[in-house]
Amino acid sequence: MSTGGKSRRAFLAESATGLGAAWIAANYSAIAAAQEFVRTAAASGQAAAYAFFTPEQAAEVEAMTAEIIPTDSTPGAREAHAVAFIDRALVTFESERQDDYRKGLEELAAATKKLYPSAARFSALKGEDRIKVLASIEKSPFFELVRVHTITGFFASPVHGGNHDKVGWALVGYDDSLEHVAPFGYYDALPPARG
Repeated sequence: MSTGGKSRRAFLAESATGLGAAWIAANYSAIAAAQEFVRTAAASGQAAAYAFFTPEQAAEVEAMTAEIIPTDSTPGAREAHAVAFIDRALVTFESERQDDYRKGLEELAAATKKLYPSAARFSALKGEDRIKVLASIEKSPFFELVRVHTITGFFASPVHGGNHDKVGWALVGYDDSLEHVAPFGYYDALPPARG
């Protein structure tokens, strides 16, 4: 899981490039369903419960997301509630990926036991031990799926369950106020006369 000398911001920006538009175009109707799911859950007044994950599974996925986008001087995936986004995705627009998560969590447990036989679960490991386990599965389709879902949940609109308090947007300096005023420049001038 080498960063190749890139900053965290550069890595996240490169990872997100193009992903958003393609993903939205491919999943527009399902995204609308996810928004309705979140609105209904919020209107109920109940504390958000996981719709797909058990509490134990959620802890495992959250531990993975916290290593993919760790907390340092800026908030990470845990503060963005990326696991809540992933949970909602798995009962709405990514429901066909539920088995991938079930099998992937079994693979994660097996990799954890292989490297740390006395560990109860991946989420019970600390820092470098977690990194070692993730490095052992980082070429797997499951790790790639969790990585994509984590990054998407970190930057998605908060209405989808992730990007809590807009921490992902704050990290890249995105202003969602829609009060953009373009600076005066050459594109405001009249075009040159022809002929």
